[in-house]
Amino acid sequence: MFLESLELVTWNVNGLRAINRKGALDEILKYDVIMLQEIRTEVVPLNVLMSGYSIAAFPAKKKGYSGVMTLTKVKPQNVIKGIGLAEADEEGRTITVDLGNLYVVNAYFPRAGDNLERLHFKVEFDKAVEGFLSKLASEKPTVICGDFNAVFDMRDSSVWDETWPGLTPQEREWLNHMLQLGWVDAFRALHPNEVVYTWRSYLRKNVAMRIDHCLVSPDLKGKIVRAEVLRVEGSDHYPLYLKLEV
Repeated sequence: MFLESLELVTWNVNGLRAINRKGALDEILKYDVIMLQEIRTEVVPLNVLMSGYSIAAFPAKKKGYSGVMTLTKVKPQNVIKGIGLAEADEEGRTITVDLGNLYVVNAYFPRAGDNLERLHFKVEFDKAVEGFLSKLASEKPTVICGDFNAVFDMRDSSVWDETWPGLTPQEREWLNHMLQLGWVDAFRALHPNEVVYTWRSYLRKNVAMRIDHCLVSPDLKGKIVRAEVLRVEGSDHYPLYLKLEV
């Protein structure tokens, strides 16, 4: 099974059942790979079960919290749940599918917390993800998409306060460290100067950030065809679309 091109979508749905009731999920049930974060349920909706997709889910142990799900048109050769970091794996933070000629990692990064009470855990998770990705990328091309809950720089936020979750120096340092290692921010590779946000606050109307990303391993740098933010409503996030020639 070797794919020549691949259309992927990643979306923090802020509750799978809620997004499905709104009819928004049906709008993206057409892409090759669909990565959903913050599903908050163990139940797979009937329309997803009947969609023909292969379903790989990793819900959190705590009910109604976190969790990720990946849908693929082609059945994966293998599915990896978690990254070996116990606290993160209990929260259902990552699921990886092996599509034959590449790995696709679906990740829901922890939020640092309003008072940065989980910043230490966020940094620990970042480091664990880096090690996990390094191993995968040594075997074959790798893509990681999801809600990173962090920005790269000031272009990615409508406000700037380095004590805010997602804007701290520690979180930004790791994201940019990944770029220094050769990983590529797929959206920014094609849109170097565009200001666009993938999340907006329900409470503060002037607050929006680009915190949903797709990073591709160095060997995929020249294979990025399209990267767009899709204006599909239903969550406080917008989906991010990526097309690769693999």
